[in-house]
Amino acid sequence: MFVDSHCHLDFEQFDRDREEVLARVEKDLHWAVVVGVDLEHFPRITKLIENNKKLYCSVGIHPNHEVTHEASAEKLVQLAQHPRCVAMGETGMDFFRDHVSQDLQTARFRTHLQAANKAHKPVIVHMRQADEPTLQILAEENVQACGGVMHCFSSTVDVARRALDMGMYISFSGNITFKNSVELREVVKFAPQDRFMIETDSPFLAPVPKRGKRNEPSYVQYVAQCVAETRQMTLEDVGAISTKNAATLFKVTQ
Repeated sequence: MFVDSHCHLDFEQFDRDREEVLARVEKDLHWAVVVGVDLEHFPRITKLIENNKKLYCSVGIHPNHEVTHEASAEKLVQLAQHPRCVAMGETGMDFFRDHVSQDLQTARFRTHLQAANKAHKPVIVHMRQADEPTLQILAEENVQACGGVMHCFSSTVDVARRALDMGMYISFSGNITFKNSVELREVVKFAPQDRFMIETDSPFLAPVPKRGKRNEPSYVQYVAQCVAETRQMTLEDVGAISTKNAATLFKVTQ
């Protein structure tokens, strides 16, 4: 069995069959983290996790999510006190899209990191076409104090090394299974055994052989299979090690 360290089960893509998806979570996973992308729908997430013992959550605003009011560090800390909230985020920098200005993304990212340090929660970091500013802000805001994970990692071995040097974990998603992700699989080989995690980022990025379909947490098994083949490990070892790593970072004792 596995842990899905990053999914969005509250999204509308699951409205039609959420109970069936949750039944597969119950059957196939140790637990999963439902990751917040805005504060408006955080009550929807807390309701979901309070009704399912295998779900935990994070609180945050996605770097490219347009909101009416920015969250203060104090507000984020307050919401993070929920007993099943294990992390701050999803936060970070995303220059692939331009829904939110780079200046605002920078300010938002810093606020989340400051809140994470105040709340003593790890951060879930989204980084897309913004490697240098992301790493710079992580260093300046002392991410080593709270820890965190580079979710759905999609950069180079060098960038992974620099994040790892700051105490970060590296999480792999369905994109490692894509045929052209040769360089990314080099990162899979490189990541230390005690610092890698797996995820789906569902409903997005469904792995091969489900590519093109809606992703869901139970498909994390295909990510694990790719990790096992790439690192020349057994599937059982990948499950056990990635679960232990997720439990260590998120302080989950289940």
